[in-house]
Amino acid sequence: MIELHYAATPNGQKIAIMLEETGLAYRVTPYDIFEGDHLDPAFGTINPNHKLPAIVDHAPVDGGAPFAVFESGAILQYLAEKSGLLLNAEGRGRSLALQWLTWQVAGLGPMGGQASHFLRYAPDGQDYAVARYTRELERLLRVLENRLSEAPYLAGDAYSIADIAVWPGRAASHVMGIGFEGYPAIADWFDRIAARPAVRRAMNDPVFKAPDKYMGRNQRLSDDEWSNMFGDRMHGAVRR
Repeated sequence: MIELHYAATPNGQKIAIMLEETGLAYRVTPYDIFEGDHLDPAFGTINPNHKLPAIVDHAPVDGGAPFAVFESGAILQYLAEKSGLLLNAEGRGRSLALQWLTWQVAGLGPMGGQASHFLRYAPDGQDYAVARYTRELERLLRVLENRLSEAPYLAGDAYSIADIAVWPGRAASHVMGIGFEGYPAIADWFDRIAARPAVRRAMNDPVFKAPDKYMGRNQRLSDDEWSNMFGDRMHGAVRR
């Protein structure tokens, strides 16, 4: 049994999709990040970084005590290796999948997250930051478009954890009005993955759907919500 500690963000949806794709048994512990659920000290024993998602494997392959895994890329790789699915055991296909997975967690994800932050939460007058991160996001999307113009999936001919890592962020951007105009290969790839039964199950499950307050532009958080997401309470959770 995998226990998924979950918030309805693209990072969380990656793991929901992966669990549906692999068929591993799981249960969900939901968190409201605006309310600061992730700052509970008990969660810090699972993820010392106090970010979601994280998992606890209650039946690890080594037969030992329950094992916690945090960071979405590491979770995807862990579940792929546990299930034997969506990541080649060796060779070029494995290397390509891990290269594009790393590209997502080190580049596309963080740059998209910064663009989203300044578009959605930052006070007015952040023109430089908005331009900086939206332009870099556009550059990275062009990298993605180029790759998908030469191969059906990021690791080549086969769907893998690299595609699962990238897809939910594109879904979230699409919902917020950042479409696929000028990116035909991304659009085709996106639709093919959206049609997969496991993806449809995950994205249509009410447990995994993002609430309205997690979506949209120009949001205004309360002081408590800001503290939980970006401010003193978030920083205080890791102080000892």
